[in-house]
Amino acid sequence: MAKTKSTKKHAKKHSKGWLSSLWSLTWKLALIGIAFVTFYAIYLDQIIAQKFEGQKWHLPAQIFSRSMALYPGAAVNHPQLMAELKLLGYRKVANPRQVGEFSASSTRIELWRRPFLHPEGNQAEQRVMISFDSLGVNSVQRMSDKRELAVFHLEPVLLDRIIAGDGEDRLFVPKNEMPSLIVESLLQVEDRSFYEHHGVNPFAIARAAIVNITAGRAVQGGSTLTQQLAKNFFLSSERSLIRKVREALMAIIIDFRYSKDEILEAYLNEVYMGQDKARGVHGMGLASQFYFGRPIAELTVAQQAFLVAVIKGPSYYNPWRYPERAQERRDLVLRILMENDKLTVAQYKAAAESPLGLRDGKKSVHQKLPAFFAVVKNELRNRYGDSLLNQSGVKVYTTLDPMAQDAAEKAVLSTLKSLDKRAKNVQVGMVLTDKYTGGIAAMVGDKQPGFEGFNRAVEIRRPIGSLIKPFVYATALAQGDKFSLASPLADKPITLTNEQGKTWSPKNVDKQFSGEVSLLEAFANSMNVPTVNAGLAIGVENVANTMQNAGWSEPIAPYPSMLLGAVNGSPLMVAQIYQTIADEGRYRKLTSITAVLDSQNTPLAVTHSASEMAIDPATDYLVQYAMSQVVAKGTGKRLGAAFPGVKLAGKTGTSNDSRDSWFAGFDERNVAAIWVGQDDNSKTGLYGSSGAMAVYQAFLQQRPPLSLRMPPVQGIVNGYFDRTNGAPMQPNCHNVINLPAHNVSYQPAANCGEPLSWWQKLLGE
Repeated sequence: MAKTKSTKKHAKKHSKGWLSSLWSLTWKLALIGIAFVTFYAIYLDQIIAQKFEGQKWHLPAQIFSRSMALYPGAAVNHPQLMAELKLLGYRKVANPRQVGEFSASSTRIELWRRPFLHPEGNQAEQRVMISFDSLGVNSVQRMSDKRELAVFHLEPVLLDRIIAGDGEDRLFVPKNEMPSLIVESLLQVEDRSFYEHHGVNPFAIARAAIVNITAGRAVQGGSTLTQQLAKNFFLSSERSLIRKVREALMAIIIDFRYSKDEILEAYLNEVYMGQDKARGVHGMGLASQFYFGRPIAELTVAQQAFLVAVIKGPSYYNPWRYPERAQERRDLVLRILMENDKLTVAQYKAAAESPLGLRDGKKSVHQKLPAFFAVVKNELRNRYGDSLLNQSGVKVYTTLDPMAQDAAEKAVLSTLKSLDKRAKNVQVGMVLTDKYTGGIAAMVGDKQPGFEGFNRAVEIRRPIGSLIKPFVYATALAQGDKFSLASPLADKPITLTNEQGKTWSPKNVDKQFSGEVSLLEAFANSMNVPTVNAGLAIGVENVANTMQNAGWSEPIAPYPSMLLGAVNGSPLMVAQIYQTIADEGRYRKLTSITAVLDSQNTPLAVTHSASEMAIDPATDYLVQYAMSQVVAKGTGKRLGAAFPGVKLAGKTGTSNDSRDSWFAGFDERNVAAIWVGQDDNSKTGLYGSSGAMAVYQAFLQQRPPLSLRMPPVQGIVNGYFDRTNGAPMQPNCHNVINLPAHNVSYQPAANCGEPLSWWQKLLGE
């Protein structure tokens, strides 16, 4: 009996010792666990703080087009502005009632412009009336006070974003600029207790677990918006208990450290919304552009509901692939809003009955402009170094005119397809500039404009042929006391011998000689022999100087053959010197960039080249006039016939054996330089008029030209010249031609070579 009591006492003592050891081990492990969780939470807190309080995202560099300027006299016609507004996603209505809308009559457009960031500062929304006449813009009137505006800008087109290595694309929108219905929809559908919980909602997790167990599969999630944000920001998509615990812990920390509005803003700009080829579309701001092609502030109720609907599964609810599925999900979001008194029944019905309203899914939201972007990147590199485009939030404002680019690409595609039937494997390089600003308006470097490879607009060096002739004649006409448009030039066989004894005998294209022709006739018909004679008379070196003053960027060998275009260049180089002619003789270095802003929207320093007078304006006027005659009745008359009543200036060019076809010319808006040829320099059988000029003609059919104005220039008079010998004559004389001329070259005789009349004798003439 005593032994039994002793055994029980020993067992009880042993049990207490075991429990004590277990308790001791438990609280020690608990302390270790708490310490581990605490230190891990501190570690996570540092990671979270670094992300939230630093740079949350690497925002891609944004590349913008030019901002269309409207002012009295601007060379912008009614159809061009209509096309621009369509490109920008403005809605045509009977009466504009909100930002992003416009109405139009045959001569006026009423527009409610969006606010936007201009390089010169923020531009507020504004309602204006734009009136047009036959020359372009007649007036721009502000509707609020009927004041006439000196200049009015449209927002530029966002051409593309330069994506960082992570492949994520986004357009940041602050929460205070996010439509309230999107925020409300998000909370109703994804996390109704968002403002009550502390990052994790245990009740939602339990409810989801019961539903999923009952269904036998995962049909409902219990994650809060904060947990989703933590996963998107910091974690992978791995499905594991450890990842879920880490997600929950991070959500609690985020909720503790930051306000609900900060969390919402981060979520709205981080959430994955779809896939644009290799680019992930993140955030509501970019999703609005991706799905609907317009700013998020202008979306309808139905469109806003769709953005929230697609969060559940961007691939599953892809509206272009599965429109019925996507619309059903959108309507569910609308119904939830109605049931929770966020929409009236009437609003719900109107929204649910509306189509999805998607942008054209066949057209990319990114402008594929390999030739132009190569020039932009090179200019940025030269100005700011290699690292600029890797910086977050940079905004680059370029000179590109999206309408001109679109017309150029269509012209190249259609014309090169046709030319391939005559000359196989021909290629093209094309540059368009803005006549008024000196910026590159469009560029195509391949017959497949979107092909990213050899950029023929910039990189080729081919003989420019007769495109040099305007500079030969500009050099001659600058000597107003010796040359006029009526001056006779010899058109007879000529042979030149160089220092090595080699001879050169230039010939006209038709192998014929006229004996003598006027300077204007030689120019208009691109005659070789008279051009050589004029060039030799004024000096080959002087012609080279004229070209280099006009902006030719590479050395020119001053040999006589240069007078007929034995000078290698690119379409960009040709565009530069023809821009000088179009700009009344003023040289300005062509550029592709107007401004660059950093992430704080502070302009970076830009040094613009000063403009210089390369060709005297009076001489330049005569060259422009002669180029207009090329189109009216010379080698470019086919172009003139295609656009009757429109004054255009141009010059065709063809290298030896028809290897290179060139055209350069301009209307009141754009200067064009176009090359057509083969990469292996073989014969094409194309002349300037049948190859490159055909591309320009197709361009003008896509983008109707504005007739040249050519206002009077000081130093130019309206003169009369003898058709036979070019002598200045009186207006009433026989066999005379009326031409513009330098003051100094127009000093007509007192009579027409006939005996003086009695009154002339009386006056002592």
